[in-house]
Amino acid sequence: MIKSIPDEVWAFDCEWVPDLLAGRLLYRLPEELPEQEVLRVMWEQGGATADNPQPFLKTILCRVVSIAAVIRQVMPDGQIKLFLNFLPDQPEDPAQDEKYILKRFLENRLAKNNPQLVGFNSRNSDMRILTQRAITNGLSLKSLCDRLDAKPWESRDVDLMELVSGFGRNYAVSLNELATLCGIPGKMDTSGDDVCGLWYTGQRRKIVEYNCFDALTTYLLWLRLAFFSGCFTAEEHVLEQARVKAMLEERARKPEGAFLTAYLENWRDLKIRTDQNNDGVFEP
Repeated sequence: MIKSIPDEVWAFDCEWVPDLLAGRLLYRLPEELPEQEVLRVMWEQGGATADNPQPFLKTILCRVVSIAAVIRQVMPDGQIKLFLNFLPDQPEDPAQDEKYILKRFLENRLAKNNPQLVGFNSRNSDMRILTQRAITNGLSLKSLCDRLDAKPWESRDVDLMELVSGFGRNYAVSLNELATLCGIPGKMDTSGDDVCGLWYTGQRRKIVEYNCFDALTTYLLWLRLAFFSGCFTAEEHVLEQARVKAMLEERARKPEGAFLTAYLENWRDLKIRTDQNNDGVFEP
């Protein structure tokens, strides 16, 4: 499982939607064809059926629209600080496009800080689309190549799904399933299936908020697995959760962070329902 806790950990998540330019180029569609028609063709080519009209498309055919990360840093004096970062930080700004997001996350932040990355299905999903779309956007990222080239036993990065899932339908575990049963918010009022509709109706801030929720859930699950692996004592695990709660409460007091109140409330309610409220993170 989890072997040790490095000084900097990023629990991250990405969101993406079908890329209309990819659809027009690969399927030779005219520029004037309406967006919905381009999407229809892309889903049709991707194997759409009556039961599944919007199938999951190849990641190379999609564009990254949001990346969120919970960052845990051990400071030089030994203090632990938490941050919730997300891109785009101004979702309504058209200049903060896919290339901007990828460059800021992969080149300006990841390459310089070299943290441990923690995700859920990140090795075969998030990291793949980040790599593919960085290539198509013309970025040069040797540090990312070095990270991807590392052998599994050499890499510090953690894919939580790989740690807990097995082969076969009965042994697969989703983020929502594992989180909810651990008393951690999984999917709330938005799911991955909603992201495309939100994007193409202009609700881009809603995508970023949903992305932040998934990054928070990934971080709290990482804490749980680190505790399971013996990296935290029971008391340390409670303290780590309390740090998340304190960070969310502080951010939620500001207008731009008010959306985090829903996550806090859901987390509190789930802890009560799963009989895990006795850890003291949330008062009865």
